Amino acid sequence: MPKQKTHSGAKKRFHVTASGLYKRGHSAHSHILTKKTRKRKRELRSIEYVDETRCGEVKKLLPYK
Repeated sequence: MPKQKTHSGAKKRFHVTASGLYKRGHSAHSHILTKKTRKRKRELRSIEYVDETRCGEVKKLLPYK
């Protein structure tokens, strides 16, 4: 059977933790930052985890992680 391909966009955006969760960053933190408040920009720096309902989708995109 042929190998599956890893989704190249997903491999740049998601990382697997040792416990099997998927880490992700926030969007909207790369440009047009002048109109965003300090608090909002500070909170966008933190790391989130992919919701359990979406983990299956991410797992399909990253078959070898």
